[in-house]
Amino acid sequence: MQVRRPAHAGSFYPAERDELVKSIESSFLHSIGPGSLPSAPQSRSRASVGYLVPHAGYMYSGPVAAHSYYSLAGEGAPKVIVVAGPNHTGLGEAASLWRGDAWETPLGTVEVDSEVEKLIISNTRYFTFDNEAHAYEHSVEVQVPFLQYIFGSNFKLVPIVIKLQNPEVSKDLADALVKIVRENGVDLVFIASSDMNHYEPHDITIAKDNEALRYVESLDPEGLFRVLETDNITMCGPGPAMTLLYMGKAMGAQRAVILKHATSGDVTGEKDWVVGYASARVPLP
Repeated sequence: MQVRRPAHAGSFYPAERDELVKSIESSFLHSIGPGSLPSAPQSRSRASVGYLVPHAGYMYSGPVAAHSYYSLAGEGAPKVIVVAGPNHTGLGEAASLWRGDAWETPLGTVEVDSEVEKLIISNTRYFTFDNEAHAYEHSVEVQVPFLQYIFGSNFKLVPIVIKLQNPEVSKDLADALVKIVRENGVDLVFIASSDMNHYEPHDITIAKDNEALRYVESLDPEGLFRVLETDNITMCGPGPAMTLLYMGKAMGAQRAVILKHATSGDVTGEKDWVVGYASARVPLP
């Protein structure tokens, strides 16, 4: 059995199970968070194409991420959760899926859906299997404990890391996922893992983020890609975010809903040099 061991337990989130649970619950109960703990019903009520979720250390972005997970919890456990994040390490292929049996965190293991992975590979041009890209990447890993906290082991995971972040690659993945939902009847939710603007003062980051989030709200992936370049907005996961927007458009969504937007400065009080975080939901029509 091939298991991906956690690379960032003890850094981005606690390595001990009890401390990790406390950290996740603190994110939900934080003044910037939803304010209460999530509750997942036994029955499934599919209501969303997917979510935009930040991926920094839990003490910084956890309360904002909790808004997406609070909403997702209310829908019940989907059969498959596809988590796509950007490639921060530079390792591996341009766009890759992790091949193996399970991912491990301090909360246990989650089975990887190898059948859905094969469908993605067979229906895309840019995506391949490559475990090197996933070995030390945190953008997917930090989402998994939140999902385990909510759903336990009642879902399967598909981990994706994207280095080549442009509209063509994002649409390639989005088209495949929409096809898998429609033609193969797979109940899946897509998690786009991304932080927003990086390492500028709080006010500048809020303004830049708001420019980008206008295009997220209007489900305009090309507009998002364009404004990031023209306005020098250092959102690190435009590839996954554009995939979410392309999926939403293809599945008939009208708009995305921004659930929460804040910066690391809202948590730490240090606002001279911050990172922006946003949670957003793309509802099914």
